[in-house]
Amino acid sequence: MLADLTIENLGVIPSSTLELREGLSVLTGETGAGKTMVVTGLRLLCGGRADASRVRSGAEKAIAEGRFLLDSLGEKEREQALEVLHQAGGHTDEQGEIIAMRSIHAQGRSKAYLGGRSAPAAALAALSDSLLRIHGQNDQLRLLNPDRQREALDRFDPAIAPVYQRYAQAFRQWRELARDYEQRVRSSRDMALEVDRLQFAINEIESVQPEPGEDAALIQEIQTLQDLDALQEAATTALAAIDGPEALGDFGEESHSASDGVGQAQHALQASEHPLLQALSKRLEDLSAELAEVSGELGRFLGELPGDSEQLEQLLQRQQEIKQLTRKYAPDIDGVLEWKRKAELKLSKLDASPEALEALQQAVEEARAVMMREGRALSALRRKAAKALAQAVSEELHGLAMPKAVFEAVLEQEDPSIGGLESVEFRLAPNSALDPKPLASSASGGELSRVMLALEVILSTSSSGTTLVFDEVDAGVGGKAAVEIGRRLAKLATHHQVIVVTHLPQVAAYADTHLHVAKDVGDTTVTSGVSELQGEARTEELARMLAGLEDTATGKAHAQELLNRAQQEVQALRSEKQ
Repeated sequence: MLADLTIENLGVIPSSTLELREGLSVLTGETGAGKTMVVTGLRLLCGGRADASRVRSGAEKAIAEGRFLLDSLGEKEREQALEVLHQAGGHTDEQGEIIAMRSIHAQGRSKAYLGGRSAPAAALAALSDSLLRIHGQNDQLRLLNPDRQREALDRFDPAIAPVYQRYAQAFRQWRELARDYEQRVRSSRDMALEVDRLQFAINEIESVQPEPGEDAALIQEIQTLQDLDALQEAATTALAAIDGPEALGDFGEESHSASDGVGQAQHALQASEHPLLQALSKRLEDLSAELAEVSGELGRFLGELPGDSEQLEQLLQRQQEIKQLTRKYAPDIDGVLEWKRKAELKLSKLDASPEALEALQQAVEEARAVMMREGRALSALRRKAAKALAQAVSEELHGLAMPKAVFEAVLEQEDPSIGGLESVEFRLAPNSALDPKPLASSASGGELSRVMLALEVILSTSSSGTTLVFDEVDAGVGGKAAVEIGRRLAKLATHHQVIVVTHLPQVAAYADTHLHVAKDVGDTTVTSGVSELQGEARTEELARMLAGLEDTATGKAHAQELLNRAQQEVQALRSEKQ
């Protein structure tokens, strides 16, 4: 539930904090006093459109901040709210509450905050799905939308939601496959050309059979062959110096090698017992081992040098083949191989052959069969729910001063859509002798208000702790119907926190908390504030709402009688709940 709402510089309200409690709270006041700004603040917390014209004249920005309690929520609603909070990076405060805030700058920019973190307005909208719902005159008009009517029917039976999710997933899969098939059929010629282009490129790359990193390796090998004589001479000279001509197979004359010289020196010093000569002997021993390693590496290097002069030509030709690929497809051979991989993947999706189209068409038919099976299961549940909802709403309307009204939820078969295999249309008739007609053509403003209230009373029984806001949904209603609306709102408030903006004293009398918006018109400014009415002040406000007789004994007596009777009924409702 919403524990409090703080508004700053919004319309005629410079600063005000509404402390809200469980049950039914009403907001009353003269026309133009600022009640609309309270609802505007609530809509801002629901992620609604930020209108810079709502910022109070002379102020830099307007702020709406709300604090939500989670203890009164049902388990499902609480989990949904916490999931939205955590996805936005926010946290509950030290008392386990969620704080949401929205600001509008006079220049038009707006910012949203959730759980102490900056968040998109969409996060507030997602949060409101489980915490706060607003019903106003515009929301009544949205009730005329077939999609909203279908959603209301689906809310009525909890068993519908999982079946609808399966159907929606099957529908999306079928639609994606069907679109792919249609696209392939329409562009089969273009696809065939693209297939030829990709296949030619892939064949060209495969004919060369490049290896990863081969272009860099070729550069090194070619460089070695081009410098072969110099490399061979350098390595041979060094090897002969270390091991003598004999290392190269030349035994013609006696020679001295570096290895022999180092070995003789080490042998000469090794016989001495002097510490310095012993140390030098050890160093010469290490040097002799190092020379042996260098000699071995030189030998291996000479052994691996190519001896075929034609090899250089072969490598140059191979390099030219590689360069042809890197000029066309990528800067290096690794890039060429990656291009080939992506081309093969794309080619697998561009198969325009008759066999591929036939296989895809088969997949479309199979996906449609799955979608239709899930859709028929969904339709069966909706037909059953439509009958029960029609009876429940009709009975609820009978208690809202429409004693003979007939409400129907009519399902008409349509082509498959994301919503299902049928459309849902709410219809209303004033009595059973007349055929029910669509709400858009049969319901007056007052009747539409009562239909929406009846739906909310019925649909809200499956949850608890949500904050429901009704903004003058009683417009066009009076007399006995107004009393019945007050009773229904009080009944609804036994499961939810209900906030109502109203001009009807019959509704206000049922409130647990009566909030009043008053306007003060000065010489240069207009300000409004919100206060809670109790005792005599509440009676006077009800008398004013009845007939503008707040200053007369008769008016006050009438108001007190209305208040006493309404509060007795409220107490009875509370007792029934316990």
